[in-house]
Amino acid sequence: MFKGNYPKTTLLKMELPHRVGLLVKRIGVPLCRTLVPACVVQRSPDRSSCRRSLAARYSSAAPASACKALLYRNHGDPAQVVQLESVELPSLGERNALVRMMAAPINPSDINMIQGTYAILPDLPAVGGNEGVGVVVEVGSQVTTLRAGDWVIPRDAGLGTWRTAAVFGEEVLTPVPNDIPLLSAATLGVNPCTAFRMLSDFETLKPGATKPKWLSGVGQAVIQIAAARGVHTINVVRDRPDLSQLTESLRKLGGHVITEEDLRKPGMKELFKKVPRPKLALNGVGGKSATELLRHLQAGGTMVTYGGMSKQPVTVPVSALIFKDVSIRGFWVTQWKRDHAHDPGAMQEMLAQLCALIREGKLTPPACTEVPLQDHARALDNAMKPFLSTKQVLVM
Repeated sequence: MFKGNYPKTTLLKMELPHRVGLLVKRIGVPLCRTLVPACVVQRSPDRSSCRRSLAARYSSAAPASACKALLYRNHGDPAQVVQLESVELPSLGERNALVRMMAAPINPSDINMIQGTYAILPDLPAVGGNEGVGVVVEVGSQVTTLRAGDWVIPRDAGLGTWRTAAVFGEEVLTPVPNDIPLLSAATLGVNPCTAFRMLSDFETLKPGATKPKWLSGVGQAVIQIAAARGVHTINVVRDRPDLSQLTESLRKLGGHVITEEDLRKPGMKELFKKVPRPKLALNGVGGKSATELLRHLQAGGTMVTYGGMSKQPVTVPVSALIFKDVSIRGFWVTQWKRDHAHDPGAMQEMLAQLCALIREGKLTPPACTEVPLQDHARALDNAMKPFLSTKQVLVM
């Protein structure tokens, strides 16, 4: 039996009307009735706290008594420990919503969670995936903020989105507009939110301001959000086989692109004769690269670390602290969401602004490769390759 986020209930086998069974059989879309407690992941109490054409392929259907889920029963190599299983499900609770998952990306945090190295770890067995988008099929009698047909994304990490459907508590879901591309919605909750908050919460960046950052999925969102605000970015990429292609694509998004090697060359002085030194640096790599970012910040600037792809510590020169008075900060979007759990307006306002940029064509999702859920091994293998140019997205 799986553990759940909610009070334990009796596991009930659903009895569906004959016409519902025929509908599910005809459409061929597996759905689960509930994941409380059968599939929803519970955190250990001792741990810290595409357009319509694309969406049309994921047709709505009546609930069934089982779902398909990517489970892992032990921590380790995702390719070895993640298995596609059928899970029998209990009934819908009065404050729950039945959600049919449509698409869910594979992010580095998902990989780290399966490996057992992430900051938060669910009890095992667990369903993989922290991000994704689903459509509400049915709601419990006491649900007031959701209705059938709404698109929703997880409000917090650890829900487990790599499955065909789930029943979640109303309070752990956030509705999003269904007039944005499906892939934009599926990848909305992590990288764009991280980019938005780092651009908003640490320094006041006026139009024309400059900031450097390392490129990642977050970085691509930063380029676009910053460009929409009139803020210039200097985007640092590591050397890779597809460097010229990547550089060109990032320039089209609106960023000035340099390599990690360029950052260490004297030519940077010439660049800063044309543009002011950056006020904000966003570091997703760590190690020596982070030290180089600090060297180019203006006095009183801030470096925010949101990732550590190099797996090396951030070294801060004493001179940067004394003579430039730089600030060193960290950011984790999961903690921001938890800190604002009792302020749903803050989350909704951020999502509203992001979705407005999406509708205007100013914020696009990263390049994605859609992979059927049953081909998860291939998707996981690709997601773990270095310098992967596309995000792997599981489609249900």
